[in-house]
Amino acid sequence: MNINKVHIENFKIFKNFDLILNKGVNILVGNNEAGKSTIIEAMHLALTGLYNGKYLKNELTQYIFNNEVVNEYIESLKTENTMSLPHILIEIWISGDDIDETFWGDKNTQKDTDGRGFYLKIAFDEEKYQAEYEELIKLGDIKTLPIEYYNVLWSSFARDENITTKTIPIKSALIDSTSNKSQNGSDIYISRIVKNFLEDEEIIKVSQAHRQMKDTFMDNPAITTINEKIQNATKISNKKVELSVELSSKNAWENSLITCIDNIPFHNIGKGEQCVIKTKLALGNKKTEKADIILFEEPENHLSHTKLNQLISDISNNNKQFLISTHSSFIANKLGLENLILLNNKQTIRLNDLSKFTFNFFKKLAGYNTLRLILCKKAILVEGDSDELIVQKAYKVKNEKLPIEDGIDVISVGTSFLRFLEIAEKIKKQVAVVTDNDGNLDKVIKKYETYKDSNFIKIFVDVRNELNTLEPQIIDANNENLAVLYEIFEIDKIKYDTSDKISKCMQQKYNKTNVALAIFNTDKQINFPDYINRVIGWCNE
Repeated sequence: MNINKVHIENFKIFKNFDLILNKGVNILVGNNEAGKSTIIEAMHLALTGLYNGKYLKNELTQYIFNNEVVNEYIESLKTENTMSLPHILIEIWISGDDIDETFWGDKNTQKDTDGRGFYLKIAFDEEKYQAEYEELIKLGDIKTLPIEYYNVLWSSFARDENITTKTIPIKSALIDSTSNKSQNGSDIYISRIVKNFLEDEEIIKVSQAHRQMKDTFMDNPAITTINEKIQNATKISNKKVELSVELSSKNAWENSLITCIDNIPFHNIGKGEQCVIKTKLALGNKKTEKADIILFEEPENHLSHTKLNQLISDISNNNKQFLISTHSSFIANKLGLENLILLNNKQTIRLNDLSKFTFNFFKKLAGYNTLRLILCKKAILVEGDSDELIVQKAYKVKNEKLPIEDGIDVISVGTSFLRFLEIAEKIKKQVAVVTDNDGNLDKVIKKYETYKDSNFIKIFVDVRNELNTLEPQIIDANNENLAVLYEIFEIDKIKYDTSDKISKCMQQKYNKTNVALAIFNTDKQINFPDYINRVIGWCNE
């Protein structure tokens, strides 16, 4: 059984949003504040009733409602056309062969009579609070939502409002390795996971042992003496006052015991090791074994390259449905760009119709920064470090800042331009290619012929075959002021008195990257090749 669609209304940044999910791995990417965490929060809330680790019914607040909708409602109170109180709706559409008929029906936003699923709704309890609400309206000056009049309920698509998180047919597990919540020096997250490894009879034994610990504590002569002293000295109450061990709650042992790794409290070990342990425990515990979907927040947190590879292997070999949010190109590439869901302006874009060769290319060579291309405002693709430095310098000279400060990313892609351009065309990303002609302009034109009429992709290249590499292009651009090159590269004017000799000297004294680095670091005024200037003009359009 799996989730095939999620529909969200008025939850945080989403007023009306739909997300289609694959059966296997789903990778959520997007810029900060795009809504990746909000989607995971919404799904976890609908599946468990938990928000920030606590039951929503006890933690309901206006701040989980879409701010725009709340403001529209409050402003409407000042007019004769008062809006209805806003609601939150999270629909979970499910598929599978063993779905009970009590979850089949048309009580869904699409009115689909064959719909299968359920929803969580947070809404005004009209039946119970209508009279009180009307009195509140008469008083006027309402500036916040009257949350006290709201109710939280689940219903199946078959209109069964008696369902609970226990009867929901699809189970989930949330792994948030970024969480550092602790209580009494113990990491609650890992303590709960460890508890899920224990059978009921084992939990009872732990609880009994904890109770015996209290008895031992209370019978200790030193504690007995101290409690007698407290009782004799204090005037707080006529009742007995003493030191004791917390046993008042059902699961007091969870809150007072700590988890240790090699005799070191869990919260004192390294963040990377904490992340690995949390993830492995969550993927392996008995609750997760029963889970149909695993929600995973930024698994790359605190992990080295080796550990990240191990984690990806664990995910790839786990036969579950996954929804993973990430900022890591490595994770996106290794788990498959065909599974990627780009969030942009509260809309989704998928890459599942790229060529199989491109999917396999990035999966096997996962070090490429695909997400830099996907998430930037504009991208300039260059072949190597030297081109990257020259383009950045030219932009800085023109705009007095680096291109990344304007959301324009200059990305070195080696010879893999076409793989990146396939992605760019799919997501309609403004991309420029800056390339040498390597002495064969016709070959370059043929290579990028597919994109000659593209509205999003532009190719910038020097049209003169004789100027096939960086050094002659720089020399040609500064031919009327060679003195600046003599100064930057510390070249003997007499010995190297022609352009060819200067070029050879630059190549002998520096490699291509160091030539570009010297230009990038200089404060002297230098001219750039025409095709470089044209790409800077394209950036500023």
